[in-house]
Amino acid sequence: MVSPDLDDISSWQYHLPDELIASRPAIRRDDSRLMIVRRDSGNIEHGMIRDLPDLLSADDLLVFNNTKVLPARLFGFRTSTGGKWEGLFLEQLADGHWKITGQTRGKMTRGESISLIPADEVGLNPSDQSDDALQLKLVERFADGTWRVLPSRPGDAIPLLEQFGTLPLPPYIGRKVADADDQTRYQTVFANEPGAIAAPTAGLHFTPELLQRCAEHGIESSEVTLHVGIGTFRPVSSQRLSDHEMHSEWGRVPSECSHAITAARTAGGKVVAVGTTCVRTLEAAAQQGNLANWQGSTNLFIKPGFDFNVTDQLLTNFHLPGSTLMVLVAALAGYDLTMDAYRQAVAEKYRFYSYGDAMLIV
Repeated sequence: MVSPDLDDISSWQYHLPDELIASRPAIRRDDSRLMIVRRDSGNIEHGMIRDLPDLLSADDLLVFNNTKVLPARLFGFRTSTGGKWEGLFLEQLADGHWKITGQTRGKMTRGESISLIPADEVGLNPSDQSDDALQLKLVERFADGTWRVLPSRPGDAIPLLEQFGTLPLPPYIGRKVADADDQTRYQTVFANEPGAIAAPTAGLHFTPELLQRCAEHGIESSEVTLHVGIGTFRPVSSQRLSDHEMHSEWGRVPSECSHAITAARTAGGKVVAVGTTCVRTLEAAAQQGNLANWQGSTNLFIKPGFDFNVTDQLLTNFHLPGSTLMVLVAALAGYDLTMDAYRQAVAEKYRFYSYGDAMLIV
């Protein structure tokens, strides 16, 4: 049997029936199914997220990403033509400008303005929309196609996003405007650091009750921050993984988390990263030799052959074919076992992607 070329993106594809893509979350966060992938034996078992306290050991450490998703999806129209526009807020720059990406008919030019409308007015006729618009003036187009824009109202971007934006649901969910259920369920219960434009989805499965049960089993918890960025929506565009330019995201490992990792290791426990974003944060900090109180941007691309310094186990959702997240999972679990797990997930009708089920790699 010929070994697959793991640098070829075609080696990371799998067939997923559309009906297995979850457009809504489970009724309760901890109602999701859980696949248990055992690296030592190659066995794959099936359970539920609520089984997690019995699958981990006392003194293990769960590490969560406490980022909070911004209402970063924006809608509006071009003031010059009246044409519809929609885009994403990416970040507020040091000088008060915003960095955004967007799409509309035709080519936009520097000096043009976009008039934003509140998300709850999307679909209304222009005559029925309020006059309380926010103007974004296009100042500079960056090499990657994003724009520097100047908002007509100065100050902190977050209150303006809360007025005009909506949570940026992934396109496969099928809703441009997040509804009331999404407002709650597309945030983790521990989200408290605003800055992401996508949820750290493995953390969506946790309820306060599940966290309490973990604590009662002697399983500790700690938090890092990684603000999930635009790259999470972008597939690998090159045929070779080695040619892929990995996106950068801002992260932080507080000293409390570093101390918790040391304590867990000293007690014989394992570090269980909840989500690929936690893995990237922990391993980026370790690579830079400063796990304690590290913060900064990282474009770390974790793929097979990577030497993990911090992560022992991983809880993660099922990811898109050919995605860097799927490649990261295989770096920890091994390619053959990962692909077997995905084949079984399809056969057993697991629910996929952001609102879907999860796997625990032990």
